[in-house]
Amino acid sequence: MTYSASPTPQPQPQPRPHERQAQVQAPPQAESSCPSLEDRAIGCLAGAAVGDALGGPVEGCTPEQITARHGGRVTGIVGPFHADWRTARPLAPYHKGDGHVTDDTLMTHALVRVYEKVRDHLDAYAVAEHLVPDLIDTPRWIPELEAEALPLHRLFLAEKWLVTRLHYGHIDPREAGVGNIVNCGAAMYMAPVGIVNAGYPEGAYAEALDLAGAHQSSYGREAAGVFAAAVAAACKPRATPASVVEDVLRLAKDGTRAAIEAVCEVAGGYTDFEAALTPLRTAVAPFDTVGPVYREPSLGARRPSRTHAIEELPIALGMLLVGAGDFRSTVLGSVNYGRDCDSIATMSGAVAGALHGARTIPVEWGEDVSRASRLDLRAPALALARVAREVFARDRQRRRDHEHAFATIAGA
Repeated sequence: MTYSASPTPQPQPQPRPHERQAQVQAPPQAESSCPSLEDRAIGCLAGAAVGDALGGPVEGCTPEQITARHGGRVTGIVGPFHADWRTARPLAPYHKGDGHVTDDTLMTHALVRVYEKVRDHLDAYAVAEHLVPDLIDTPRWIPELEAEALPLHRLFLAEKWLVTRLHYGHIDPREAGVGNIVNCGAAMYMAPVGIVNAGYPEGAYAEALDLAGAHQSSYGREAAGVFAAAVAAACKPRATPASVVEDVLRLAKDGTRAAIEAVCEVAGGYTDFEAALTPLRTAVAPFDTVGPVYREPSLGARRPSRTHAIEELPIALGMLLVGAGDFRSTVLGSVNYGRDCDSIATMSGAVAGALHGARTIPVEWGEDVSRASRLDLRAPALALARVAREVFARDRQRRRDHEHAFATIAGA
């Protein structure tokens, strides 16, 4: 599907997203020189973590509040929004800032560990059998708490739902997400699904939908599938931001599809995130149930709906287009958008990193986040890439077995 750019105040007409890609990006690389699976995995997971850490300190703020606090737009790693972060509402007792990742990254790395155990495609039962025990049994370093603790103690209530429903309630994992609030909780950590299904967005979409059924329903679950598909699409040889958006639009359903289409149509008219901040918010507002004041959600917020969408994923893809896939521009646009900007930057950083590999991430950002969060940004990605290769080999054999069986019974 194509989508046209909307008018902007500039005197000349803006090109469509497809045309703009050709103008601002270097010529596509040859397949032989494109980033390897390992490189894309590192770019994806490190990009997600860096975006998360940059967005954490200004989560929940408006662009105007961000500018007032920092004397301009955020251009890198910054300290906490409140000096008294240990007691300041609504963030206490979390040390957001100074390069600390949030629960987005903690959950992403937990899912990588599940893949390392299962070494195959995952489903909702893998969440119950492996992810939940990882969250409640093994203490890990929690950067925002500046202490070792069970990951469960850092998670938001929408993620604690996993433990409540699956560990204590013994709910069928395929149905455990029903009744949870509908937000970006399931989507924010689905990047590993895209890497395991690298180059195959349809497979990533289906696998993430199955996984996310243990966590969420409705458009929260749909966003999980679409985000995983975006990462997988970004891994295709010669992929561009525009091709990623077109791939996910072929898969997305209901309000999620409509929201992505609306935001990306507007994003196609901008090359500077500063100018795009308000137009993108206006474009996504009809689909967002939270409402204009992020800390004061509307009565109908986060309830199941076929006509609505989470805000984070459409904005992340919109910023990917505005930044033409450049990691720095894409992530900084996501961060300075405000609202749930740590999750927006997690998603946009993951897709931008998968597009171009580890080289796209500013070295100083990666090193600072790794050091501040006591987090290895390479090892989990390399482990995930090894799993992806094993899964691909299994898929190929399964496909051959199916072809042989079908040819036998069909007489082909």
